[in-house]
Amino acid sequence: MRSRSTSLLLLPHREAAGDCLGSNPPRTPRLVRIRPPVDLDGAMEVHLIDGTYELFRQHFGYARRRKHPTPYDATVGVLTSTLQLLRDGATHVAVASDHVIESFRNDLWSGYKTSAGMDPVLLAQLPVVEDALEAMGVTVWAMVEYEADDALASAALVADREETVERVVIITPDKDLGQCVRGTRVVQYDRRNDKWIDEAGVLAKFGVAPASVPHWLALVGDSADGYPGIPGWGAKTSAAVLASYGTVDAIPDDAADWNVPEVRNQATLASALRENRELAQLFVHLATAVTDIDVGTVKEWEWKGPTGRFARVAEQFGATSLAKRAAEVAARRSG
Repeated sequence: MRSRSTSLLLLPHREAAGDCLGSNPPRTPRLVRIRPPVDLDGAMEVHLIDGTYELFRQHFGYARRRKHPTPYDATVGVLTSTLQLLRDGATHVAVASDHVIESFRNDLWSGYKTSAGMDPVLLAQLPVVEDALEAMGVTVWAMVEYEADDALASAALVADREETVERVVIITPDKDLGQCVRGTRVVQYDRRNDKWIDEAGVLAKFGVAPASVPHWLALVGDSADGYPGIPGWGAKTSAAVLASYGTVDAIPDDAADWNVPEVRNQATLASALRENRELAQLFVHLATAVTDIDVGTVKEWEWKGPTGRFARVAEQFGATSLAKRAAEVAARRSG
């Protein structure tokens, strides 16, 4: 795994903070408690956070609502929401982020998503929030060659294999991560909409099991990631066909060999897939998360409190209360 070569030192002088943040430092956003759907009776949960999504969510949510916005409002929002998770009792927490938006997938498909057109204020905070989270003592995977989704998928697999883990919670609404869900043990949580997605939820959402999600995306397309899918293949049609065959490769070229009577225009669909078979296979590859990235062990993801420099980082953001709260949470656990 390639990641950052260096760690940023945030705003090394107090005067620099004034230049960047202005005279109106950010207020800490309102804390929203995460309520798990079941009582785990103290068993270990692992929380894996999509840091890129969280930064976007805070940038277009909390930061946009501020009367006098500053360049690092979204970062403060991410720190606050992560700290709330820790205050609610999370013990093993890790954040994956796209340190660089582009990845190996851009080499495979020229239309794959890039950083072009991103708000410069948002783009500039990607390395900043990574460093700030590390200062808060949280495990961070800053991805360069791969994507945050790949780190989350790899970590979910590591945690799923750990017998001491009761449940793995992937905190993101990203449909790509639906492929990682397993039963009620590995689930997704959408914080914005307070929605939990287990394997039954994936089936209800896509019409296919988690393992078929990359194939569903390949056929339907994913505008957010920048690939169009196969002409004529819509969500319901793709779900119905994949419910019978599971994978793109298993779908017969000839519609006469199909066993999906509920699907209309089978000859047209089969022809479109046959003519674009290699493209469909490429899209499956793009949609499939990498699961063999070295993300360490579950034990290494345990939060043991903020580092010695977090108070200074929080002060530089004008959010000194965050350092106080983090210290209080750590003190309660050690006491």
